[in-house]
Amino acid sequence: MIDGQKMIGIKFTPDKLIQGLIKGLPDPKWSKRHKMAYILNTKENLGILFNTFKGVVWINYNRFLTNKPINLNNEHVDVSWFRRRQRTAEYRLCPEEYLLKLELKRYANSTVKTYVQFFEMFINHYKDREIATLDESDVRLYLQTLIQKNVSNSYLNQAINAIKFYYEVVLGMPNRFYDIERPRKESKLPKVISKEEVISMINCTDNLKHRCIIQLLYGSGLRRSELVHLKIGDIDSKRMLVRVEGGKGNKDRYTLLSKTALVDLRAYYRQWSPKSFLFEGIRGGRYSPESVLNLVKKAAKDAGVVQTVTPHTLRHSFATHLLESGVDLRQIQVLLGHGSSKTTEIYTHVATNTFISIKNPLD
Repeated sequence: MIDGQKMIGIKFTPDKLIQGLIKGLPDPKWSKRHKMAYILNTKENLGILFNTFKGVVWINYNRFLTNKPINLNNEHVDVSWFRRRQRTAEYRLCPEEYLLKLELKRYANSTVKTYVQFFEMFINHYKDREIATLDESDVRLYLQTLIQKNVSNSYLNQAINAIKFYYEVVLGMPNRFYDIERPRKESKLPKVISKEEVISMINCTDNLKHRCIIQLLYGSGLRRSELVHLKIGDIDSKRMLVRVEGGKGNKDRYTLLSKTALVDLRAYYRQWSPKSFLFEGIRGGRYSPESVLNLVKKAAKDAGVVQTVTPHTLRHSFATHLLESGVDLRQIQVLLGHGSSKTTEIYTHVATNTFISIKNPLD
């Protein structure tokens, strides 16, 4: 975007032939700020551009193909509460076109909340300037302020994604922030607790519903979001499987159902009589993710587990304990719903059987 108009940027390795052809394009100019040639972004100019360079160089056309398939299977996207918020003179709200694009793209509600939150933080950092006037240097300065606050790499990446979404998806400006530096990816090992600690957590839980939740998180390796979306029909007691519908990446899968968990689930069903979701709140509707987190933390504390335990810790423990018992890594990948085996391989770094055969040099 230059002087309020969309442009087609042309980035290339210095070459006399390419430079000569660029001069023949309609009113080509050079941007010192973006360090590239550019012409007006019109359908006609786009056609001229590709006809000019056809057979001469390869052009990356992918970013101009905006009509990509939209995910139709995600949960219902609700952005109405963003629109209903009270406007204050000091706080700039997310633009309507940003909300509309998130709605049309059918992003998960958690993703919508994250993107809106981070983009509003960015535009309120520059509340005295029009959004269209902000460029890469402004984004870098903003990210620098976040780094100085010592935020995590994950936090920084979320901020970049939210900003890129506005310029590249909402405004349709391809690779607007292609050169924005991202923090180096951290490589952290999963946190795991022992089988004995898991059993102790279950035994310290008096509430039958909470007991079943912990058993499924660990015994089926479920993500918290997958657990709260479970329906009654997703428990297949005949085949001893749990059906996970619309997991991460909108992928369905089956995972294990524990015989121990099934006994408690049947008792829970008779006592609570859930209507739609397997785990429902007091007023109906699905159980809240926050409640799941709180009950897991409480159970760990009551069981005397020293380290912090979250629902994902139980999922990590499920995978690690399977690996330690000799289950094939590929089978574990299927049970967890990982798209890549590389994601599952991380558990080889924490499984005890990786180290048990190695003799310690001190011994």
